[in-house]
Amino acid sequence: MFESYTIKDIAKALGLSTSTVSRALNGSYEIGAETKKLVLEYAEKINYRPNPIALSLKEQKSHSIGVVVAEVANNYFSQAINGIESIAYNRGYHVIITQTHESYARETANVQHLISRHVDGLLVSLSAETVDLSHYQYLHDKGFPIVFFDRVAPNIETHKVTVDNFKGAFEATELLINTGFKKIAHLTNSYNLLISKERLNGYKAALEKHNIPFNPEYLKHCNHGGMIQHEVETTLQELLNLNDKPEAIFVTSDRLTTNCLYILKKLGLRVPEDIAIAGFTNSDVAELFDPPLTVVRQPAFQIGQIATEMLINLIESKRPVTEFVTETLETQLISRASSKKTAKDSIKS
Repeated sequence: MFESYTIKDIAKALGLSTSTVSRALNGSYEIGAETKKLVLEYAEKINYRPNPIALSLKEQKSHSIGVVVAEVANNYFSQAINGIESIAYNRGYHVIITQTHESYARETANVQHLISRHVDGLLVSLSAETVDLSHYQYLHDKGFPIVFFDRVAPNIETHKVTVDNFKGAFEATELLINTGFKKIAHLTNSYNLLISKERLNGYKAALEKHNIPFNPEYLKHCNHGGMIQHEVETTLQELLNLNDKPEAIFVTSDRLTTNCLYILKKLGLRVPEDIAIAGFTNSDVAELFDPPLTVVRQPAFQIGQIATEMLINLIESKRPVTEFVTETLETQLISRASSKKTAKDSIKS
């Protein structure tokens, strides 16, 4: 069984005071060579390791960063976390990752836990349920370092890293229109999220540019972002049951997009022959899907890196930071077979 020894245990075994043992372990010049040797040899014998939590309380620094994301298994977030870790470890910080599973209650519990663990700062991508941001505002007002990425808090003045969601959505919708589709449904995440609003605006702007009226029946929200398969299936079924069925679907989140393709096929529909798809996803195997998926890809790894650099600079700043920036990166549209017009479609239109 693993035993954890403390400075008090060493002091008791050697008949020394805890302060003498502590100084000897830290190499203090105030302690004689013999005593130092005695303490260090005994510490090695019992495999003594300093308690990092005790050290962080003493130093008020844990050299760790808390990360709050919806789901690690999500392609986008796993790539962002790789970016976060690539910078954090090089700068001497450990990363503690928590998942909200799109729940506000779990998000607030995770944040409280991370603060209790004395993390030096937070990297946050909001859950789909989160509307009340008071817990973040409180921490920010106290000077606690927070950087938001991807799903950012619009009214909290701190560093943020995101992509041009409007442009990404506009380009994907316009691709479908230019391919020849006019009846384009929009399947999106919770309306609470700023990214959902920006992507909806991009979709609407593309329709407007091409004189296609916006049909409210074609707009569907999946509040759990594709994590609950039944929710996606019900939503798609609602679209397919419309008298005026859509010819194509533009989807705006990672798991929603990949689940959408799977469920449509499960329902017996052929993509793109019966319905075309384009969507936001960072899946590395999107081109291996059947059919290969047209995607809006985000630079997730880079987003994670930039957000972490920003956070560590906040943590290590010698004076309070009052000027904050929002870094907006470009998306990449990759056209593949899932959004193509087939010969059958051409005859229909």
